[in-house]
Amino acid sequence: MRILLLGKNGQVGWELQRSLAPLGELLSLDRQTVGGLCGDLTDLEGLRATIRTVRPDVIVNAAAYTAVDKAESERELVDLVNVKAVQALAEEALSLGAWLVHYSTDYVFSGEGTTPWLEDAAVAPVNHYGASKFAGEEAVVASGCKYLIFRPSWIYSARGNNFAKTMLRLAREREELNVIDDQIGAPTGADLIADVTAHAIRQVLQRPDLAGVYHLAAAGEVSWHGYAQHVVEVAKAHGETLAVMSINPIETAAYSTPARRPRNSRLNTRKLRDNFSLHLPDWQSGVTRMLMEVLNK
Repeated sequence: MRILLLGKNGQVGWELQRSLAPLGELLSLDRQTVGGLCGDLTDLEGLRATIRTVRPDVIVNAAAYTAVDKAESERELVDLVNVKAVQALAEEALSLGAWLVHYSTDYVFSGEGTTPWLEDAAVAPVNHYGASKFAGEEAVVASGCKYLIFRPSWIYSARGNNFAKTMLRLAREREELNVIDDQIGAPTGADLIADVTAHAIRQVLQRPDLAGVYHLAAAGEVSWHGYAQHVVEVAKAHGETLAVMSINPIETAAYSTPARRPRNSRLNTRKLRDNFSLHLPDWQSGVTRMLMEVLNK
């Protein structure tokens, strides 16, 4: 089996290089053109030519425009990367009879209420990033290709920047932190997303009827405030010297950003767990393991 991975240097893409390698011949690309092969989602013709040259059995797209606030003012670029490029990938996958694995987001939903979102719940994005990601989903489905679409939430990894690392840095510098307490979700590790992806690919190759949209998030739920508290508690237990004395809960309204955020990012993962016979670990175990890696560097 030949697998083409796009976005190899992102949080999820980096972990996918590890999890996909045992499945077959893996070609991983980022935005730079290497050996005439293009992984830049702003170059639609280059992307199409690359897929036609490589002729993969599976295309895994871990590349995307993800700067949520900047997306409000860079809509043309956002739509090129998150919609038009995804449509091109889907059309090329269809022509080859290949599978397309694509990642969306919990931001396709309105964020209203407190009930975990099901895959078939009505979408109503509150920002342009979410709208572009749903338009990308629609392009994949409309293409007629074989696909897996995963909607993860609150992605983090030990590599690169993330919320936990930011909280650690601020906790070393400040005695008081103010953190949003009315947005609820589940921090989900890029390593977990990559491992589930590899498992799902193995399964759908044997059972194409498992194709579809799936919610992929760690078990449990927490606010950003609770997440920050967990980070600080783990760091202190690990012997870190922190300046922070208090972490104050604040409402979303007190922290203005160009793009609105959904307050309810809870995702119902039963479909994924049942169809692929998976157990998803609680969010605390993944975050703690990531923190151990960060703190031991």
